Amino acid sequence: MSLESNKSLVRRYYEAVVSTGNLDRLAEFITPEYTEVCANVRHDVGLAGAAEHVRGVRRTYPDLRLTVEQQIAEGEYVVTRVTAPGTHAGVWPGMTPTGKRVEMTAVNIDRVVNGRIVEHGGAADLLLPLLEIGAVRVAQPVDN
Repeated sequence: MSLESNKSLVRRYYEAVVSTGNLDRLAEFITPEYTEVCANVRHDVGLAGAAEHVRGVRRTYPDLRLTVEQQIAEGEYVVTRVTAPGTHAGVWPGMTPTGKRVEMTAVNIDRVVNGRIVEHGGAADLLLPLLEIGAVRVAQPVDN
């Protein structure tokens, strides 16, 4: 597939599955051998693990919508910068839902082989959303 086809596939996956929770279309975009990479550790999760990941995100932020801000492709890899606003309506991270709107930013790296995603990893800036929902607080300086 061309670099533009790979970018389009990743964009369509974010729009058709992650942003809607429509898991009926998951196999159109993800291979059964799907792997997630987190902290440089590979997790062979397959379609079931990919579905659980999407379900977990949608339970916490049921109205989450990913917007692709920028994509870069090279070889089998597509790097995508996204913004994702949503309402904290589910337990995350072990915190009672606040009902507050947050916006996350992330950079994802997806590997596309033969027209489907075989690997996903990346990094999200979660500090601001955690501050917004009150899960973390900025320490006040100590007066000397």
